Amino acid sequence: MKRVVILGAGESGAGAAVLAKEKGFDVFVSDMGQIKPEYRALLDQNGISWEDSQHTEALILNADEIIKSPGIPDTAPIIQRLQAQNTPIISEIEFAARYTTAKMICITGSNGKTTTTSLIYDMLRRAGLDVGLAGNIGNSLALQVAHEDHQYYVIELSSFQLDNMYQFKADIAILLNITPDHLDRYNFEMQNYINAKLRITRNQTAEDAFIYWSEDPIIDREIARIRPQATLYPFGSETHNVAYTDSRNLIIAARKDVQPLQVPLDELSLKGKHNCLNSMAASIAAQILNIRNETIRESLTQFAGVEHRLQYVATVRGVKFINDSKATNVNSCWYALESMTTPTVLILGGKDKGNDYSEIDDLVREKCHTLVFMGLHNEKLREHFSSFGLRIIDTDNLQDAVVGAYEAAHDGDTVLPSPCCASFDLFSSYEDRGDKFMAAVRNL
Repeated sequence: MKRVVILGAGESGAGAAVLAKEKGFDVFVSDMGQIKPEYRALLDQNGISWEDSQHTEALILNADEIIKSPGIPDTAPIIQRLQAQNTPIISEIEFAARYTTAKMICITGSNGKTTTTSLIYDMLRRAGLDVGLAGNIGNSLALQVAHEDHQYYVIELSSFQLDNMYQFKADIAILLNITPDHLDRYNFEMQNYINAKLRITRNQTAEDAFIYWSEDPIIDREIARIRPQATLYPFGSETHNVAYTDSRNLIIAARKDVQPLQVPLDELSLKGKHNCLNSMAASIAAQILNIRNETIRESLTQFAGVEHRLQYVATVRGVKFINDSKATNVNSCWYALESMTTPTVLILGGKDKGNDYSEIDDLVREKCHTLVFMGLHNEKLREHFSSFGLRIIDTDNLQDAVVGAYEAAHDGDTVLPSPCCASFDLFSSYEDRGDKFMAAVRNL
């Protein structure tokens, strides 16, 4: 019996373990942290052996194949031992895809992944298709394949997940943008990160679709270099793209056999330039899947957005609070600031991933009068922004950051936590950070 060891017992690892057990493998799960009670229960219900708070090498190094959590870096000692003995290491997505014939709509990019993934999922559901949501959001793909396999999956893919995918193929691949992110994971080499993102085109043929933002200079350069085999569907601001904008409308013309879809820009439910691009990418995918223009229009004008991404929280005595905790890199913060229409108090900080803050310099000077730093190590932020002449409030906890931001704000201002950084210095996730921010605002 082939032995499969799963490293990491979060959503993806626990789901992969259940699917592996169902397919007749000898399965063992190991996690260096503590496994959450709900995942322990799932493993126990399925008769799967597990350990937490350690990696027992004798139980891991004898694996025929490893399914690795995307959060575990290649520098982890257990991974290096496995690589040294040439044990195959794959992702949960790679493993799950072996056992389904569903169409895969896959989305990656430095920013906009969750919004675009959620919007496509909304379009497919409105069209009545049998669709699952997986990857970085939704439920484990492997668990869905094991228990309720769908005809379509909309999958948000991080660069970490793409790193360990080899035979997997996206029927529709979407690359939204590429800006510096996670460089600490890629030896601070931008090309390594770019190469990870481009793996979304791996194994595609001319029968598949590759949707991409044509005005991203990195994507434009790399497409010329790698020459994807898939049929290309570019989107952007120019009319040579299959989706673009004119002065008043969003126009989608991905298929020559149907009338182009036109939606007035002021009717789109998702506002801002970045969301216009996300809406283009999602609409192209929907048209390729033969979803009616009327259904696409309905989704574009009614979709409510995603939590923790420019999410309105409350207005407290004239000060508006917006939760943008999902902005875990500098470019995402740029888009948030670009959409601000009032004077702004910006909250920054967390676990720095090799950030270059100069990208937001002009917008910080234009939009912000106060910066609030919220992290255990704010030295890099202080060094970069101290010469801007703005008020700076330095904190090491969320409560002080919220109170300081509120006290610095004036009637009609916006308080915006768009941290540019990962959350793991003070929080378990960006969701945890956003939830606690909203709770702190409501307690003002």
